[in-house]
Amino acid sequence: MADRPLKGLRVVELARILAGPWIGQTLADLGAEVIKVESPGGDDTRRWGPPFIERPLPDGGTERVAAYFHCANRGKSSVTCDFGDPDDLARLKALIAEADVVIENFRPGQLARFGLDYDSLSAENPGLVYASVTGFGQDGPRARQPGYDFMIQGMTGIMDLTGDPQGEPQKVGVAWIDIFTGLYGVIGIQAALAERAASGRGQQVDLSLMDCGTAVLANQAANFLLGGSTPSRLGNAHPNIVPYQVFPAADGHLIIACGNDRQFAALCDVLGLDCAQDPRFRENAGRVANREALIAAMSEATRAWAKSGLIDALTAVGVPGGPINSVAEALDDPQIRARGLRITPEGIAGLRSPVRFSRSDSISDRAAPVLGSGNWGFSG
Repeated sequence: MADRPLKGLRVVELARILAGPWIGQTLADLGAEVIKVESPGGDDTRRWGPPFIERPLPDGGTERVAAYFHCANRGKSSVTCDFGDPDDLARLKALIAEADVVIENFRPGQLARFGLDYDSLSAENPGLVYASVTGFGQDGPRARQPGYDFMIQGMTGIMDLTGDPQGEPQKVGVAWIDIFTGLYGVIGIQAALAERAASGRGQQVDLSLMDCGTAVLANQAANFLLGGSTPSRLGNAHPNIVPYQVFPAADGHLIIACGNDRQFAALCDVLGLDCAQDPRFRENAGRVANREALIAAMSEATRAWAKSGLIDALTAVGVPGGPINSVAEALDDPQIRARGLRITPEGIAGLRSPVRFSRSDSISDRAAPVLGSGNWGFSG
């Protein structure tokens, strides 16, 4: 197995909570050396429990840290720094002078007081790639406002598209925009590093939760921008594809997701329906226009099946169908186990990066760090 792709990359993480640390964890999984710089009290998510994980310390004591912290900080080392302490600040600036990347998620202007802003640091390290994660970006009327994922989900429209049409808007069950911002951050950093290889110069990467949450509205944004009408909540239905939703079964519910007319015809054969020959339903546009009549007929047919039997019958004819798993069921799925998504670095259970390479490793054998357990220099 070859070395991980980003071996030798030096990263200083001045970030806490989720979006910024997700960038750092992903870079660490890909081989970068990531030093997480925490306040003396540590990243807030160390206390975001229960559940908590207790593990022994070299001095004979124990550390009690929330599971939340462990989900986003694997593979890093940790040092503590009081920005108000001149000695701590000098050590931090010396560390950054040898770094390739800085990740920070302070509001615009906050780090300038300590000389930790991009302009100050790049004057000493012109090749520095400096990723700034904020709620609203480095400019614009909301730039200095704080922003959390939940609030941004509301502001970007995703909550207005999620949930029962007759109920209240719903957030996604994980901090979805934080995660997307973290992944866009990795993309932006790698792009800036690639450009640096040609120019020799670093740059600032400006990442906004609101920008990222809006950018991934995808087809729903296109439906509005090009179609002219505001999308609305459809529960588990799809605005552009029918049938593509949850259906009832004799023993619960399952998902059927037909993406083309061939799959729809095969589905109708399995269910014993003649809908594929009906001119109202033969093509997807007609199925969208006549959604209610088609779904009523299909639901009556699916209620006669047990979930597992119908899923097996659909799989046999190439129609996507699947169960609605709990998190426990999903993590116990034979496919997830076969792909090795579940890992236990240093005995602490977690999920590895989903990126796999034909030659390079992408699995960290290091758990999230004990607060302040690292050193102030890069290992290289």
